[in-house]
Amino acid sequence: MREPASENNALPPQSLLERVKDYGQEDVFALWDELSPEERDVLVKDIEDLKVKFAMLQGLDLPRVDRIIRCSFRSQGLPAAAIEPVPESNVSMVEKRTMEERERWWKMGLKAISDGKLGVLLLSGGQGTRLGSSDPKGCFNIGLPSGKSLFQLQAERILCLQRLATQSVNEGTNVPHIHWYIMTSPFTDEPIRKYFESCKYFGLEADQVTFFQQGIIPCVARDGRFIMETPYRVAKSPDGNGGVYSALKSAKLLEDMASRGIKYLDCYGVDNALVRVGDPTFLGYFVDTGVAAAAKVVRKAYPQEKVGVFVRRGKGGPVSVVEYSELDSSMASAINQETGRLRYCWSNVCLHMFTLDFLNQVANGLEKDSIYHLAEKNIPSIHGHTPGYKLEQFIFDAFPYAPSTALFEALREEEFAPVKNANGSNFDTPDSARLLVLRLHTRWVVAAGGFLTHSVPLYATGVEVSPRCSYAGENLEAICRGRTFHAPCEIAF
Repeated sequence: MREPASENNALPPQSLLERVKDYGQEDVFALWDELSPEERDVLVKDIEDLKVKFAMLQGLDLPRVDRIIRCSFRSQGLPAAAIEPVPESNVSMVEKRTMEERERWWKMGLKAISDGKLGVLLLSGGQGTRLGSSDPKGCFNIGLPSGKSLFQLQAERILCLQRLATQSVNEGTNVPHIHWYIMTSPFTDEPIRKYFESCKYFGLEADQVTFFQQGIIPCVARDGRFIMETPYRVAKSPDGNGGVYSALKSAKLLEDMASRGIKYLDCYGVDNALVRVGDPTFLGYFVDTGVAAAAKVVRKAYPQEKVGVFVRRGKGGPVSVVEYSELDSSMASAINQETGRLRYCWSNVCLHMFTLDFLNQVANGLEKDSIYHLAEKNIPSIHGHTPGYKLEQFIFDAFPYAPSTALFEALREEEFAPVKNANGSNFDTPDSARLLVLRLHTRWVVAAGGFLTHSVPLYATGVEVSPRCSYAGENLEAICRGRTFHAPCEIAF
């Protein structure tokens, strides 16, 4: 039972004061004497609730937070293993795939889906602030003719996958729904839930969607002490998209997945308008290779492109991701003399596939190691903006734990349309993503025997194919052959 602070309580609760002293965080009570009774109660609850906000479990967990801070600070000074390119034998490249392989993987993927072995994991903790929106990113409408949001496009791709999986088995066979796990943050959780409810889950069943929150962790100064946002509240921030592993574990969703018979998880970020959710070809490749983890990659557009790339850490070491800032200009520009291409060319675009067994291993491994990335920021505090750190984990932190990893090349123009910056920026805007979608779908329609008319140059417009019609350009002949469509428009059932 928490001991409340009151006017008769001149000091913070003794047991709590002793515990924060044990971890060098007694400064959280530095302004105690200046606080009102109500503010004292807020401060006590804020510190006692650290574990609630950090990992959705009851009780104070200062030891855990302290361990994270110490391990993360200590790791910063350690030399990293040398970086080497990922061997081409670890990469399935588009140019080397045969039609037979693609068809075989597509059928294997649909079989796994029809057997209920695929779950979909969406990382959706981000807000649309950089897009000029106060809504969660997934609610954003990039301006397609249909007016659909990113969430709706992804939900309809899941519906299409379910239909394709049903069509791939004998008539009368019951095909389970694809379960969609959506990670939110404390800032996006309520608006996302309300958005899905108001849109009636875009045609999905409500019970096939599970929302869960990523964690929140204190921001710290350069000496490792908590930064106070106000005299009675510790500054905190989300723990990064890599917080998904601990969040799944603490919410007991790994057990939930196992109980549903799920064996494979397709994991992706919300801000990609062309994401092939649960791609059967990628899934089939993943099952066929038998690896624990895989990632779709696209080739770097140019040497200095600001993207993380997959590398091997040390000779024969694990596959991992390094940020563009870790590659000096000579490494970023280095050419493979045999192929004439960049040595470090496989961009991380947050399209991953994991086995459930591996997710369990990662959740335990990351918790044991307790190493977070330190993002240097100016943190709003009682002293103005204090230089300090936000502690984050990234989704790609899992890869060094993988006993086996494979990379699967995807074509940028077919599967990667990032929506990160407001229109008017130089790249990754809603406008650029919309045009990528329209151009791809226009190629589908023309390939299916359709024709287009347009009042503006074709490079600036196109047609949109509803995900309910086609997942990746298949089955469009009956709809398009011999028909003329005036761009821009949506082609739907």
